[in-house]
Amino acid sequence: MQIGFCFIAANCSRCLPKVLLRFLTVVGLLILGSPQVTHGQESAMGFKEGDILGFDRVDLLKPYLPQEFWAHRHFFFFEGMELEIGPGFRDYSNPPEWKSVTERFKGQARIGPGGSLENYTAGEPFPMAEIDCFGDPLAGYKVIWNFDLQWSGDGARSNFLYTYFDRGEQLTLYYQGQAKVIQMTGRIEPYYLGKNGGDIFKDDPKKTVMGIEVKEPFAARGLSALSYRYKASQNPPEQIRYDDTWIYQPDARRVRRFSTKERADAISGTDFSFDDLRSFAGIVPHYTWSCLGEVVLIAPMNTQKRAYPYSKDVDFGPFGLSYANDRWELRHAILVSSVPNDPEHPYSRKDIYIDKQTLTPLYSFAYDRKGELWKIIWHNHRWSEDDSEWYKSWPGIDRPRDMRIVSDTIANAQTGTGNRIEFWDSHGTPFDNKAKVRRYIDIGRLSQGR
Repeated sequence: MQIGFCFIAANCSRCLPKVLLRFLTVVGLLILGSPQVTHGQESAMGFKEGDILGFDRVDLLKPYLPQEFWAHRHFFFFEGMELEIGPGFRDYSNPPEWKSVTERFKGQARIGPGGSLENYTAGEPFPMAEIDCFGDPLAGYKVIWNFDLQWSGDGARSNFLYTYFDRGEQLTLYYQGQAKVIQMTGRIEPYYLGKNGGDIFKDDPKKTVMGIEVKEPFAARGLSALSYRYKASQNPPEQIRYDDTWIYQPDARRVRRFSTKERADAISGTDFSFDDLRSFAGIVPHYTWSCLGEVVLIAPMNTQKRAYPYSKDVDFGPFGLSYANDRWELRHAILVSSVPNDPEHPYSRKDIYIDKQTLTPLYSFAYDRKGELWKIIWHNHRWSEDDSEWYKSWPGIDRPRDMRIVSDTIANAQTGTGNRIEFWDSHGTPFDNKAKVRRYIDIGRLSQGR
């Protein structure tokens, strides 16, 4: 398969001259590559838009799925599934305001020492159409910085449900609540970009702020957290400022501050680490990044099934970890691989398939220190333009044109356990005034009124 050949070639780069390496890579793409499907060719693959594929026809999907996913398909495909084939390569491009800002600052951002990001203001730092995976040694960093800074409106606001599974059995442990993320810098609205250089509050050191409040179960009710990620997380490794997190514990009635340095640790006994959320939510310069090529994949892209908080009756398969009862679409994806710079990190590497147009993650695969597959992470998505009442526009943005992640699922290939996080109402419409933003990001909010 194309992807496997690209990875081998990338690992041989130290022993092959660059010209020979590129020649062999191109030959590999031609000989071993997955079909590069064009519009109108879907019927030649045995399926087309509008088809419903049951369990007896999943073999048709094999050429368009990562090998690791296919090898563990028992987690994801099941008797009774009804997988809808959606439109191939549909246009999910970002709003014109984002494109305009990207063009305005084009050519200014650059990769600095240690994979850091320099001279970035707003928009897409490195236009995807100009990134050369095989000719540019910094291509992996450029792709992942685009991923890190992708268009997401204000950030995110949602209700969430976090559930646990053990070899198909749903455990009683769960968390339910509300979450909000605010993009504090890199904003494209004219009233922020023109006056504050893209900051909500001029010269604020924060990059993003995330808040969480747990509503259920009763024993955890009232638990809340506020986390700051700083602009200095984009610095060279030795100059990085780590995230700060404050947690309100209702039983102790106090707020405690934590430095979120060990982001590779598991979250509350789950299979997720902090850096696994959204496939990668870590600090980019803590890893070495490689771009391994482009491939056509099929993946859940624009959900037709809405689970929590709309419904709890959606069938996620016998393991509770499947989106096979939803709409899937053919997409152009780009594969990047990360190797942790920390030799004590539990992963030896993680491979992430990113949708080339929207920069949302499709699949990722984490390997343990022995190089064996450990975790499979994948996602479902929702397109803002198909439901304007759910995701409203705001001053400065006429139409959001935002492809949202609305569910993260992780399967542990070694233990059979897994987790599903649902937040199907997630949207990026901001608060209607800056006073509300200021109050939300205030640490004192965690304990007020309690």
